[in-house]
Amino acid sequence: MWSWSFTFKVLPKLLSAAKITFIATILGFLLASILGLVWTLLKRAKIRWISSSATAIVEFIRRTPLLIQLFFLYYTLPSFNIRLPALTVGIIGLGLHYSTYLSEVYRAGIEAVEKEQWEAAKSLNFTPYQTWTLVILPQAIPPIIPMMGNYLITLFKETPLLAAISVVELLQQAKIIGSEYFQYLEVFTLVGIIFFIFSYPSSLLVQYLEIKFKSPAEKRM
Repeated sequence: MWSWSFTFKVLPKLLSAAKITFIATILGFLLASILGLVWTLLKRAKIRWISSSATAIVEFIRRTPLLIQLFFLYYTLPSFNIRLPALTVGIIGLGLHYSTYLSEVYRAGIEAVEKEQWEAAKSLNFTPYQTWTLVILPQAIPPIIPMMGNYLITLFKETPLLAAISVVELLQQAKIIGSEYFQYLEVFTLVGIIFFIFSYPSSLLVQYLEIKFKSPAEKRM
């Protein structure tokens, strides 16, 4: 039977673990956003070996499971005398994995910029840096924000995998509490509610952004 006293007893512990989940989500996504753009620019490099290498790395990471990548980072980095906290390794793993997906999102946004915009920047004698920062990226990024939001929600749902490398995030804390008190109904229900409270409003925000950033032609359809 449901116990409200037990629910209120374990809720603070779950909320404390939820902070770890949110930290891993936000920092992992921030890293993924930065690396994703780097991958995209490297893949567009005119030097063939750079673009080919970046493409190969992105495809390899994207086609291997996140869990294996987490294990690889966690257990092999110490072999190179690189010792990091488990949460830091988890953030790096999440960011690296999802950067390959965001790379494709950036690519789609950049390719959607009209050719005339590139030509206009060239005619104004803009440097490559000016072209990207003043012309291309300001037009490429807004339309892809909804897609990036979808990946943020997906990354959030993947954070329980961090338990495999000893990060006590929300789900792992629920398992610890459940095994300690042999009461699982309340803790896993609370975990589901916490995930829902974050995911559902985020999905509504993504839907709003999809409408907001539609082109005038798409809005008339």
